[in-house]
Amino acid sequence: MRLRVEFTTEPFDLDEAPAHAVVAREVVQSAELDAVDVGPFGNTAEGGADAVLAAVDALLRKTLEAGATRVTLQVNVVEEGEA
Repeated sequence: MRLRVEFTTEPFDLDEAPAHAVVAREVVQSAELDAVDVGPFGNTAEGGADAVLAAVDALLRKTLEAGATRVTLQVNVVEEGEA
């Protein structure tokens, strides 16, 4: 099974990336995921179910430790042939 996770961390800071946003980027970029898209207002990552779920666990733990006050995420099953 393949999963896609979309997430944001708060609070936002438009002048400089807060520590929790930097940590979030590091977590998904170092995870064993097939596709990662990191942007200023939202992030997406995709891969096998085990890899995505492990990344979500690390993402939640590490961003909250780094000062995030809210993490919003959505996890979807990616159907075969869906890009």
